Amino acid sequence: MKREDRGLVAHSVGAVVIGRNEGSRLAACLVSLASEVERIVYVDSGSSDRSVEIARRYGAEVVELERTRPFTASRARNAGAKRLSEGEGAPPYIFFIDGDCELIPGFLGHALSAIEAPEEIAVVCGIRKERAPSASVYNRLCDIEWDGPEGFVDACGGDALMKADAFWAVGGFDEELIAGEEPELCLRLRRRGERILRIPQEMTRHDADIRRFRQWFKRAERAGHAFIECALKHREGKERHWQREAIRPFVFVIGVPTFAFGLALPTAGLSLFALLAYPLSLARGYRSFRSRGRSPGEAVLASTLCLVGRVPELIGEVRFLARKARGRSRKLIEYKEA
Repeated sequence: MKREDRGLVAHSVGAVVIGRNEGSRLAACLVSLASEVERIVYVDSGSSDRSVEIARRYGAEVVELERTRPFTASRARNAGAKRLSEGEGAPPYIFFIDGDCELIPGFLGHALSAIEAPEEIAVVCGIRKERAPSASVYNRLCDIEWDGPEGFVDACGGDALMKADAFWAVGGFDEELIAGEEPELCLRLRRRGERILRIPQEMTRHDADIRRFRQWFKRAERAGHAFIECALKHREGKERHWQREAIRPFVFVIGVPTFAFGLALPTAGLSLFALLAYPLSLARGYRSFRSRGRSPGEAVLASTLCLVGRVPELIGEVRFLARKARGRSRKLIEYKEA
């Protein structure tokens, strides 16, 4: 049954928006939510622009995180969900959305119909697309990255509709993680018997606004940090959560060249064949992206940047391990420019 009555949708869902120096992107996000939900909570992580003022102007409840603890998206989302849960009439569903995204009208109706199905569905997400995929090769890569499978999946991204009861039953997001918190939450939900569903409706438009190589590099570094932190956190689990993703940068950046060149003399050059791992990885990536309907140019771009991205991923992993060994707190890795 589709929820055509927007009043029912608005009453059942509360929105949590998180952001840091999003400016005009935040304004667009709040406008897209205003006609869809009754309550909007905006959680600000130490913005130096006018984000808080913008949120209040558009009628959102504002939560400003204290600066005494490191800012993380997970901490912000938990704070927003907590604000929604306070008092009478707390909505049974929470729609989490990043402040650089705009909600597509009508999506929440489809999502509510799906999440109320007989199956134990705790999370429903849809299709996220980039607002300006042609603005840069990095925006295009993000647009390709959002192109995930439909149906029951292992995880959602930052934009998703969740059952409030299920969310709190597993303790919400892990506030220690600076990235990768959504798949980690979904892992705990699945262990509890819950399911995550991606429906074919367009959900949000995202504004990555990545125009420089250094921005893309920092984003990939943050991914590496998330891979190793989450892999170590759940290393005893049967799911082997992000084990492969955590090992891969070490193999491609350190293992392959060390083996190929370090054993070149003892093996009379035969070890150099190990360098074929790079073109084979490119070919495998190209075939994968083409099978998902991407053009030849997009497939070349995505497979190339994915391979090059192993370098910043490794940097992120090494820096995490170094901080962990020294007992130092995690540092937020930002790639957007205010």
